[in-house]
Amino acid sequence: MRLFTRVVERRSFTQAANDIGLPRSTATQMIHQLERRLGVRLLQRTTRVVRPTLDGEAYYRRCLAILQDVDDAEGAFSGTKPKGTLRIEVQGTLARHFLMPNLPAFFEQYPEIEISMSESDRWVDLVHEGVDCALRWGELADSGLVARRLAVLTRITCAAPAYLKRFGRPKTLQDVDAGHQVVGLRRFTTGDLEPLSFVVDGKMHTTSLPAPFSVTGPESYLLATRLGLGLAQMPHFHVVEDIKRGSLVALLTDTPPPSAPVSLMYAQNRQLSPRVRAFSDWLARQFSKSEE
Repeated sequence: MRLFTRVVERRSFTQAANDIGLPRSTATQMIHQLERRLGVRLLQRTTRVVRPTLDGEAYYRRCLAILQDVDDAEGAFSGTKPKGTLRIEVQGTLARHFLMPNLPAFFEQYPEIEISMSESDRWVDLVHEGVDCALRWGELADSGLVARRLAVLTRITCAAPAYLKRFGRPKTLQDVDAGHQVVGLRRFTTGDLEPLSFVVDGKMHTTSLPAPFSVTGPESYLLATRLGLGLAQMPHFHVVEDIKRGSLVALLTDTPPPSAPVSLMYAQNRQLSPRVRAFSDWLARQFSKSEE
């Protein structure tokens, strides 16, 4: 059952066999034996991809529930801690500021969990790419995934001294609209530029300004802002050291950008995984400490 569910999720015998730790030939033989025993065809195989049949989809859902019950039952009665490989997708800035500095404590608490981490800001198909959970910053699109909100972090409007010397320091929102430009931050999904957003007397005010230079990644966004290419709005944790050093200047602090959530996302059928549950609870404690 574990092998079959992994084949469905990875759409590949080879990748599923690697995940489970089996030779591909053994994995193929095991699935053939399973189909013969059940008397149905579970998978459609092509030269490029493996997909479940209608019977395979139904069996897959039953397998997920059964395997989760087994994991929970064994964990409850054996008293063992979660173990195995946890595959996570993390935005790089969140990884460096909140996750990685505290990992030694995580491994001390869960010595039998192995973490395989990849960094990206793109939308990830968690199930088909074999990812257990993804840590994301910002408002989330309706993706059909479960999202656990871990924290709500403040944002700040800022610019480099070189930019302010050239364009002047905006003191009001009217100043912003009069002759300023931004470092453009483009959405991965649509390519649209994010507008500047401000909270004014509890209401949202947005404005779109010229963006001679635009990016999709947060690190390039920060570097372009340091170079004086425009106004920008970023999480406070990402720019606090720049502001202390004077390489960036905080602006319009009376009308800040709206705060944004940090969420851990996982597929509906993964929400009770012991590894994901342990990681989610631990990560929530790390963000709670950061807000104290």
